[in-house]
Amino acid sequence: MDGYALITGAASGIGKALAEKFARHGHHLVLVSKVSELETLNSQVDLLAIQYEIKVSVIGADLEKEDAAMMIYETVRQLGIKVQYLVNNAGFGVYRSFLETDLIKEIDMINTHIMCTTKMIKLFLPDMVQNGYGRVLNLSSTASYMPVFKMAVYAATKAYISSLSKTINMELKGTGVSITALCPGATSTALPYKAGMEHTLLYRLFVMNPTAVANIGYKALMRGKPCVVAGVYNKILVLFSKLLPAFIVNSITKRMLK
Repeated sequence: MDGYALITGAASGIGKALAEKFARHGHHLVLVSKVSELETLNSQVDLLAIQYEIKVSVIGADLEKEDAAMMIYETVRQLGIKVQYLVNNAGFGVYRSFLETDLIKEIDMINTHIMCTTKMIKLFLPDMVQNGYGRVLNLSSTASYMPVFKMAVYAATKAYISSLSKTINMELKGTGVSITALCPGATSTALPYKAGMEHTLLYRLFVMNPTAVANIGYKALMRGKPCVVAGVYNKILVLFSKLLPAFIVNSITKRMLK
């Protein structure tokens, strides 16, 4: 059985760019997307398979559902696929004051970012450790380092992802398996448009290309780095968040996201 890369949220954005990156390096793929996005994802599959001469399997799963991670794991097992690279990329944002946000959407976000990511790692990690090799890439964010104006729950879920990734990576030392948290900032994906924040100063001035983010994440993953912040501007932002007083950091983030 050949090693595969399993990527969630693969229909667009960073997930799509990561799928092409893995394909370019000869890895077979298991691509996961929301059931409503399967048509979009399927249109990419043949191109990847033919262009890079790899095998590509597709799974439709709505990751906010309680049984999604187990369904993905069982499907992969039934297909006889050995996952060496797990990419927990799927996610979305909600941009409004906490008093105004929709609770159901935020619960779906928590289930997708926290519950599903945790379950996916829990399910796939033992096989990687048993085989003596594996890599996990979890999509976090620069938002994990600081409070983010009108994105309270989003930032909190990303802080969880970063903390979880770094801690498990430390526990895995010597196993041949590592976990990397990829922390991009504003990226040209569907997220800002679906969240209604494309008009903010951050998304007008400091946006990275998904391919550039994917390249940074892939390189860090293969090197077994516990965490990587994508882009010079984002590295500076994270550094300032650690050095400057909280009220200044909060003022900057509020201005960027107004």
